[in-house]
Amino acid sequence: MSDEQLKQHRDAIDAIDAQILELINARAEHARRIGEIKGGGVMYRPEREAQVLRRIKELNRGPLPDELAARLFREIMSACLSLERPLQVAFLGPLGTFTESAAVKHFGHAALLSPCRSIDEVFRATEAGQSDFAVVPVENSTEGAVGRTLDLMTQTPLKVCGEVVLRIHQHLLRKTPSLDGIQRVYSHSQSLGQCHEWLNANLPQVERIACTSNAEAARLASLDETAAAIAGESAAERYELTKVATNIEDEPNNTTRFLVLGQQDSPASGKDKTSLLMTAKNQAGAMHDLLAPLAKNGVSMSKFESRPAKGGSWEYVFFVDIDGHHDIEPVKSALKDLREHAVMLRVLGSYPAAVV
Repeated sequence: MSDEQLKQHRDAIDAIDAQILELINARAEHARRIGEIKGGGVMYRPEREAQVLRRIKELNRGPLPDELAARLFREIMSACLSLERPLQVAFLGPLGTFTESAAVKHFGHAALLSPCRSIDEVFRATEAGQSDFAVVPVENSTEGAVGRTLDLMTQTPLKVCGEVVLRIHQHLLRKTPSLDGIQRVYSHSQSLGQCHEWLNANLPQVERIACTSNAEAARLASLDETAAAIAGESAAERYELTKVATNIEDEPNNTTRFLVLGQQDSPASGKDKTSLLMTAKNQAGAMHDLLAPLAKNGVSMSKFESRPAKGGSWEYVFFVDIDGHHDIEPVKSALKDLREHAVMLRVLGSYPAAVV
């Protein structure tokens, strides 16, 4: 390609960049006007953002992949929303965790992220109004449910108003680019479980030490030349560690699901999920009676998880995710029927299904 041809393309890009900037600012002005009209009302509308992102994916003709196009617009929406007031978002810290990555994926980089030392602290900060929203892990495709999140969901007044699905890539991180001389590996217990077979095959004699988070594991490894950490890309960058081995998770489709919690209900977006908490009667056939209303009304169930109830021995509460919004049929009818069979039924929240 000649210099003249290159110049033509570069001049075209410069002109397009100017148009893009003008249009983004025009969008931001409309967003600011909407904020003025609402006059201090609800700023963040998860159903509206989900609808916008779905529409972008439908309109996209490439060559950008749908997910990348949606992420670009997520950042534009994040920046426009921050003109009213940046959202405060609590997450399981420290900086560099997968939960931070999930929070950024859902709210964009314009949100003000507040790392917390524990899942309990994330809940407390949001319940007290110190943060607008909370992002917490709820289940992993390899290791299953995050028990502490489920336990706290039985007590919190917060509503589930969103979900984030994050593909998890685990890396072995270290100060030096070699497996030689490693005496201990730090990581969160879930990540140690996700990389169990790789560790058995490659570092069978090395001590495995569970930490409060992968980011904390990376911090500890950055202070000790005989240690390594299992963590993600952001932790490697933050603590300036070398990726000695990449994608060491045992399950190639390892995915973690996170919940977004807030004070507000989310209206229907057109493609939603509803999370329920319920208990059954202690009698034969109770579970059948509990689930029959879903089948009767044609409501699909995507998750069923039991946890020991705190109030008595050998009693359980059940976490159920179903497709659809609780205000829209057929979910509305199914919930009405469920209330006749469940000892306790609580709608934890209806929210847009994860878009990207």
